[in-house]
Amino acid sequence: MYLKSTTALTVAALTLAATPSLAAEDLNALIWCDHADPKLLEPFEEAHGIRVNVKEYEGTAAGLALLEQSRPGDWDVMVIDGVDVGRLVERDLAEPLPVEEMHTGDYFPQIVLEDNNTVDGVTYGVTEKFGYNTIAYNKANVDPADMESMKALWSGKYDGRIAIYDYYLPVIGLVGMAQGVDTADLNADNLETLREPLMSLKAASRQVSDVVASQTSLATDEVDILVGGGEWLTAVLNADNPDLDWTIPEEGGLLWSQSLVVLKDSENKDMAVEFVKYVTSPEGQARLATSECYWGMPANSKTADVLSDDEKAVLRWDDQATYLERAQLYPVPDADLDSAMQDLWTDMIQN
Repeated sequence: MYLKSTTALTVAALTLAATPSLAAEDLNALIWCDHADPKLLEPFEEAHGIRVNVKEYEGTAAGLALLEQSRPGDWDVMVIDGVDVGRLVERDLAEPLPVEEMHTGDYFPQIVLEDNNTVDGVTYGVTEKFGYNTIAYNKANVDPADMESMKALWSGKYDGRIAIYDYYLPVIGLVGMAQGVDTADLNADNLETLREPLMSLKAASRQVSDVVASQTSLATDEVDILVGGGEWLTAVLNADNPDLDWTIPEEGGLLWSQSLVVLKDSENKDMAVEFVKYVTSPEGQARLATSECYWGMPANSKTADVLSDDEKAVLRWDDQATYLERAQLYPVPDADLDSAMQDLWTDMIQN
């Protein structure tokens, strides 16, 4: 039942290995795997009579390295973590966007994320998709009422049936929220207070693993709960196993977002802007939200008119108002705090 997602990730790896034949008359995009879906790209290509060449990458550092290794003008648009738009601006790599032509007036207000996408009053990025690092679970084996609070993770009831997503920022953020520490307030002093609950969570868990291994273990009943999971992990499996679900407990969840940016050296800026407009339109948003690689929430609230009732149910569309109220942004640590967080995570892994 997990082959659909695993296959998508395999295709993503193959795409990353293949460098597109770049052409100025085409649109050349540095993307994440959800943008490689033909159902997203083909309507745009047909409408404009062009080809969208894509190259996948993982992680902002890898994306910046690709830009450094490319010739100016090779790339027109780029998908990037919302929190990293500023890094492109600092390097003079991003082109200001015509905000009046975007669809942000139809966005969930909390997802405009001006602090991410705007620098000195100039908009360089636009949020296109978001989701949550929270609690994913198998409701055939887990009481959904227990998942209303993260306290259940430490209750002993599910010991040995828990997996932890191997990414220190969201999981430490979730542990902090469970202890009443907001992600924005994390510092060197209160970080140490999270050591014991993090170690206890590890002791109650069966594994700490990456996306594919975590998804596989949940899909094959090796574990029943995934700390750090969310719609991005369970939605592609829902058709095969509708018992795989996710929720945001009363303590909250972490909000992730991705932005689309037009690159400053693009030789096809008008078409690049058209691509951003398309992706942020309700039709583009629906296709991106339900990509075969991974699902996520569309930023444009009018996408509700395009998604099917089943798709909205999987995305928990009707819960978004309360979910967004309880969601917090990723921790944004300085170098010293980031090092301390990674050290704590390493200690947990080795414990």
